[in-house]
Amino acid sequence: MGRGRAGTASVYGSGARGFRAGRPPRRYAAPVRLAVVMPVFNEEATLADAVARLDAVAPPTVPGAHAPLQRRLILVDDGSTDDTPRIVRLLGERPDTLTVIHKRNMGKGAALRSGFAAALADGADIVLVHDADLEYDPADHAALLRPILDGRADAVIGTRFQGQTHRVLYYWHAVANRAITTLSNMLTNLNLSDIECCLKAFRREALERVRVEEDRFGVEPELVAKLARLRLPHEDRERETRPARVYEVPVSYAGRTYAEGKKITWRDGVAAIWCILKYGLK
Repeated sequence: MGRGRAGTASVYGSGARGFRAGRPPRRYAAPVRLAVVMPVFNEEATLADAVARLDAVAPPTVPGAHAPLQRRLILVDDGSTDDTPRIVRLLGERPDTLTVIHKRNMGKGAALRSGFAAALADGADIVLVHDADLEYDPADHAALLRPILDGRADAVIGTRFQGQTHRVLYYWHAVANRAITTLSNMLTNLNLSDIECCLKAFRREALERVRVEEDRFGVEPELVAKLARLRLPHEDRERETRPARVYEVPVSYAGRTYAEGKKITWRDGVAAIWCILKYGLK
């Protein structure tokens, strides 16, 4: 799959490019390639609008380079059974879009695994996750990417609970999310406020070293646990490593009701607790 071309593929295997041990973390200079990975399952009502919103927001500029990021959209259709596959095919004709097709529904984690592999194989320097359900705003991407672009962070996780605008819904969901985040923090020793936030961004060098195992929504606590343990080459000390630098950035949130298409359930909350224990105690 070459650069600058749209394409369709089945589930990707590991397409990650090799990473030379001891290389210092990158100080970005243009051109920088950004991959926006968008997992999709039965989102015929929102997918076209989600992509239009992304198009309406210009990619941020690389600090000091006076040039915008080269943005690439990677759509992963996770076995949709509505009109989503047709919309994905149409969007895949764009020169800035790649598509990955799952023949059956496998879950968000499986979709991200395929999307990450496609992004790395395509040469992305930074990978950002954005859902297709209109709950998150692409206008927040610039703030999410800033700690990576200016060399401070290896991964950035959004938070819906630190001061930005959010739709008021489902008190018990918020309680469960805080409990899940607290349990995760106890095992990872990170002080995050929202591990279940969809918006996450990664430097290539960090994402290459994270192997996604979970197929469903357990991928969120899995990613956090693996980032907490991740070590990368030290920029000042040859042959030494340092912990991955994880940042948190406030983002806005317009959550959906179940009538509007929300998919996560209490079963996914139980699975998240299991994944926190599974990966946090390793």
